[in-house]
Amino acid sequence: MEIKTVGVVGAGQMGSGIAQVAAQAGFSVILNDVLEDYLKKALDGIRKSLSKFVEKGKISKEQEEEIRSRIKTDISLSSMADADFVVEAIVENERIKTDIFQKLDQIVKPEGIIASNTSSISITRLAGSTKRPEKVIGMHFMNPVPLMKLVEIIRALQTSEETFQITKELALKMDKVPVEAKDYPGFISNRILMPMINEAVYALFEGVGSAEEIDQVMKLGMNHPMGPLALADLIGLDTCLAIMEVLHRGLGDDKYRPCPLLRKYVEAGWLGRKTKRGFYQY
Repeated sequence: MEIKTVGVVGAGQMGSGIAQVAAQAGFSVILNDVLEDYLKKALDGIRKSLSKFVEKGKISKEQEEEIRSRIKTDISLSSMADADFVVEAIVENERIKTDIFQKLDQIVKPEGIIASNTSSISITRLAGSTKRPEKVIGMHFMNPVPLMKLVEIIRALQTSEETFQITKELALKMDKVPVEAKDYPGFISNRILMPMINEAVYALFEGVGSAEEIDQVMKLGMNHPMGPLALADLIGLDTCLAIMEVLHRGLGDDKYRPCPLLRKYVEAGWLGRKTKRGFYQY
């Protein structure tokens, strides 16, 4: 199957990034969200991101305009009927994702593939909620999408080999490095990353060090480009909590228990960069 049009459901930080890299790869893109304001904000973010690429000489002004012209927006999910490959990039909540997958199953053309950008939720269960489980797959991009090379590709138990190969080829066309991960909670990336972030929150909670001191140790001692608490703020503390809950529930081991301080920050609405306050103020 030849992919010409990529649909993206969810115009947040991840969805807008996926839309951008798909358009940069030459695909027509349909970007969907529930409100025009969300779509306008996403297009503004894409424009700023592409402008930086122009400033750095990575693309020309003409290329920037071509890329932006390939992205269309729509608040109706029915617009996904025109897409050959759809990537869901909404909130990290299994119930909401399942509902979207069931709706997309009715809308997307029979030969179309539906992928989830979930960072932890079972692809097998999402596939099982549709009537096309062989055409469902996980395609987990890293944040920020335009800069990060990795894409985890996760097969559901039901995913066909054809779907896997098409998805892998799509990732390569987007100039990404696809790595296959098995369908276990958190896959590879968050199975390792989130417990580290959660332990950093515990260290803060227990007074082992300040946020700055904890991050400084990880940057200077372990050569991480960003400390775990600053990274949590970038990802979103609500997303971090949701992933830890999936790990804890799915693997049944208390070493994955979310730190009470992480939960308290989320309850306070201190979600990180997107709310201007998390472990740091912005």
